[in-house]
Amino acid sequence: MIWLFIVAGLVLLTLGAEALVRGASALARRFGLSELLIGITLVGFGTSSPELVSSLAAAFAGSPGVAVGNVVGSNIANILLILGVSALIAPIAVQGDGFRRDAPALALATLAVIGVALTGGYGRIAGGVFLFGLAVYLALAYVTEKRAADAGLLDIPHEAPQPLLPALGFAVAGLGLLALGAKLLVSGAIGVATALGVSETLIGLTVVAVGTSLPELVTSVVAALRGKSDLALGNVVGSNIYNSFGILGATALVHPLAAPAAIVRFDNWVMLAATTALILFGLTRARIQRWEGALLTVSYAAYIAWLAMNA
Repeated sequence: MIWLFIVAGLVLLTLGAEALVRGASALARRFGLSELLIGITLVGFGTSSPELVSSLAAAFAGSPGVAVGNVVGSNIANILLILGVSALIAPIAVQGDGFRRDAPALALATLAVIGVALTGGYGRIAGGVFLFGLAVYLALAYVTEKRAADAGLLDIPHEAPQPLLPALGFAVAGLGLLALGAKLLVSGAIGVATALGVSETLIGLTVVAVGTSLPELVTSVVAALRGKSDLALGNVVGSNIYNSFGILGATALVHPLAAPAAIVRFDNWVMLAATTALILFGLTRARIQRWEGALLTVSYAAYIAWLAMNA
């Protein structure tokens, strides 16, 4: 029964994220917001929304291991598993200008998560600073993308405005599914940890983290299969910045969190190593090759094996 809660929660989170993105995008077009702004904000938020609601639910349930482990574990899975599998399917092109803009933001977000964890926890001040960092990044991304669009370097599609009520219905339904899915997932994860005698932090780093990363996984794999592997890189980089600054920032602002000792000792450094590898791969050549994808994927398997052996 506990595992059914987890499965049901993951399904509802995935459906909720999809409905929220559809509804929010339609509402944005209805009120005349640009496609650029929609792509930079709503798509990244939509694929990261399962992490947000799951971390918030875990924080209010008194499970900081699940809340923080969800963010750190998702960031690790995004790079080592999702990007690794995507690169195995098709080499990933690296867009130089965009990556040179996003790589420093990704590095800063990762270092901020680790640095604040070393103080013992994520308080409201840290949460506010994280959210401010996200706002700065979004503003910078929008300005640079707008300049590229004005210069004719981007192909921006335009769609007719959507009816208001269906768009609003999708957005509200998405939020409802996300809330219910997060509650089921967190309840199931805590139950599994109790039944198996393992820590909530371990469950947060694995089951919850991979589960809430399903939107990123589906998006990146489908992009790779369709020959648009460069989208996979942007999806992973953007999602990790959202996770670090947005999800952890919002969670800490609403409900301060203790930094789990196990994550401070080990998992944060795995996240840093994975982020460093991604940045080095992206900056040293024009694409991430299949062998690099294989290296990332094998590294994730080794990481999960280590967690299992030390549970």
